[in-house]
Amino acid sequence: MKEMLAGALVALAQGAQPVADMSSQLLLARSLSALRTHLEMEVAFISEIAEGRRYFRHVDAQESIGLVSPGASDPAEDSYCLRVVDGRLPELMPNACLNLEALTLAATRELPVGAHLSVPIRLADGRVYGTLCCFSRAANETLTQRDLGMMRVFADMVADHIQADLSAREAKHAMEDRIDAALNADEPGIVYQPIFHVAEGRIVGFEALSRFSLAPKRTPDLWFAEASHVGRAVPLESKAIRAALTGLQHLPADLYIAVNASPETIVSGEFAGLLEGLPLERIVIEVTEHQAVEQYDEIAAVVGPLQAVGLRLAIDDAGAGYASFRHILNLHPHIIKLDLSITRAIDTDYSRRALAAAICGFAAATDCKIVAEGVETSGELAALRELGINNAQGYFLSHPLPLGQALEFLQTPPGQGPHTPH
Repeated sequence: MKEMLAGALVALAQGAQPVADMSSQLLLARSLSALRTHLEMEVAFISEIAEGRRYFRHVDAQESIGLVSPGASDPAEDSYCLRVVDGRLPELMPNACLNLEALTLAATRELPVGAHLSVPIRLADGRVYGTLCCFSRAANETLTQRDLGMMRVFADMVADHIQADLSAREAKHAMEDRIDAALNADEPGIVYQPIFHVAEGRIVGFEALSRFSLAPKRTPDLWFAEASHVGRAVPLESKAIRAALTGLQHLPADLYIAVNASPETIVSGEFAGLLEGLPLERIVIEVTEHQAVEQYDEIAAVVGPLQAVGLRLAIDDAGAGYASFRHILNLHPHIIKLDLSITRAIDTDYSRRALAAAICGFAAATDCKIVAEGVETSGELAALRELGINNAQGYFLSHPLPLGQALEFLQTPPGQGPHTPH
């Protein structure tokens, strides 16, 4: 039994997951069981005291004993827990029926309550969450201060888990508030980065990119990752796509706009509606997911009919990981976006050139076009052109621009601006 208790202590000390996590729930359950069994008690539980009530959050009891149920609650004033916290009852009572204060509680007489151990669970800010409690109906005169000390050790470790859970919940609420603020404001803003056919010195399209002006200041990928974490990815992406595609009515009819969409958004049921009534031949959907995707059939069912009437599909960040190659093989895109991790220093790194050449061979065999992302130097652009990659975007060619500046940029005569790479 000592080995079981020691193992529970070590596991509880090492467990870092919030209580809401199933593995942490199991860890607390096993720890309560070990503690109750070691102390030879009938019931062990973790309570929360809030808004005048005591809530039983985690319970371990001997089989066939239904004295306490997880999720149940009762008035805090009628409980041992509150009276231990405020000092009216001692933390250790070998026989509660001998304590005058305990005898004022109906449970002491009705159960009855015999042996009782209870210690406060204090959070990092000093606030009392509730109690860790063990009791039996029979008295136990062998209980000592050493047993109480062990209870306090467990309570401290339980407090760490509860604190982690509360912190995680608070962090999630803060995320939800930030994303909701963006959804309710004029966010995200949209900028357009030109995509060039560098051999012909002309712009063939623009990639629409999101920008957020709300605090905290951070990159768009973090905004969308946070939206996904709190289940708001689809509305935020949909809003960005809708805003981006308003540029179609302002840009020349021979230019396309590429917008980013995750598989979650594509299969959400809202996606087709975002494109309704728009010139699909001028729209490219860039699939952005960097993780393994299981719903390829669902994606194909959504985009297939749209592709039949002009929509083009691109795989973003090709070469950045295994997932992008799976997307290429399963979604049969019209365009492969070469990731900047390959473009970067491609003029001096043979392995990058070799990988890019292999992707070029695949694209040629499957009738795909390649667009190189993240071009930042003349050397990189020259190396890409030697490989036959003529479509490119990046800071060397142009930064992303607000729509008005993008329209002005289109008026730059060839040879006097980034239409002709410097």
